[in-house]
This record gives sequence, C-alpha cells and structure tokens, in this order.
Amino acid sequence: MTLAPVQHAELSPSDDDLVVAFSRGDERAFAAFYDRTASRVHGLVRRVLVDPAQSEEVVQEVFLAVWQDASRFDPARGTALSWLLVQARRRAIDRVRSSQASRDRDVAVGVRDLDPVRDDVAETAAVRLEHARVTRALGGLSAVQRQALELTYWGGLTHAEAASRAGVPLGTMKTRLRDGLVALRRLVEPAGFAEA
Repeated sequence: MTLAPVQHAELSPSDDDLVVAFSRGDERAFAAFYDRTASRVHGLVRRVLVDPAQSEEVVQEVFLAVWQDASRFDPARGTALSWLLVQARRRAIDRVRSSQASRDRDVAVGVRDLDPVRDDVAETAAVRLEHARVTRALGGLSAVQRQALELTYWGGLTHAEAASRAGVPLGTMKTRLRDGLVALRRLVEPAGFAEA
C-alpha cells in the first residue's frame, strides 16, 4: 500500500518573504514574523541582560526598529532571522554598556563628592597598637617559627628560598610556616574571637 503525497493548499511564507512584505506596510506579515521570532529574540536578549524588565523593553525596541527599518533588509546578505538576532544582540549589548556607564558615572560623582572624614591620630594609634601586639606575639613563637615567618613574610623570600637559606627541606619550612601562623593567630586574636 502506498500513500499519496500530501498536498498543501498554502505554504507559509518564509521569514525573508515576511520582512519584504512588512517593509511595504503589511501589518499581518509583521504579526506573523513577530509570532515566529519573538521567543528567540527574548531568549537572546534575556541571556545578555538577565533583568526581565530590561529584556522586555529591549525586545520591544528591537521589533520597533525592525518594523521601521525593514526596507534595509537585504536577503542577499543573510536570512531575516539572522538579521533580526544581530540587531537584538547589538541592542542588548548597548543596553548593558549604557547601564554600566551610568553606574560608573554615579560612582565617580559619589566618590568625587565624598569628603572622607579621617581621624589620622586614631588611625596612627591603632596601627601602633597592632604593631605592638604582633611584635609581642612574635616573641611567643619558637625560634624556628619566627625565622620562617621573618624570611618569607618580612624578607620576601619564596618558601623554597627560605628553606634553602635556613638549610632545611622545603616541607619542613612549610610546616614551620603553618605552625608559626597558627600560633601567631592564637597569640594576636583577642580571647573571645579565637577559632575553635
């Protein structure tokens, strides 16, 4: 048994044909084009913008621009869908850039207008007190822990360089550093804030 081919009385027009039709003012062609493509445009714009409200605004702007600029569509340069998606992507990226520029301007104005109140005397006193606490705490470390910290943190040496200078294996130097930092933290932190 063989089946007869299905005869389509009317083939639906391509996206390209729809754009050409609504470039001449055919609103039904535009509505059909919108119905076919709106979800893809919205998905693309939403991935770029993330914000649903801004995404909806940009989708509206894109379709308004497509309606107004339909005569600029050239089927020889690509499909109507790719033309539409390129416009949507560009407009979404423009919105991201515009939002970022606006935030940057707001921050710049805010920073410029900010008159930071500084108490240099209190800041200097706090730094000196912290320095004294750390110096006292270093006195509570073993000689090898203090040497490891001094070589790496204050001397600027890498772990390997500090191990070579101290004449110990790299693993030993790392252990001394870890133990020294744990002990230093215990000695510097206030009693109520030490970790368990």
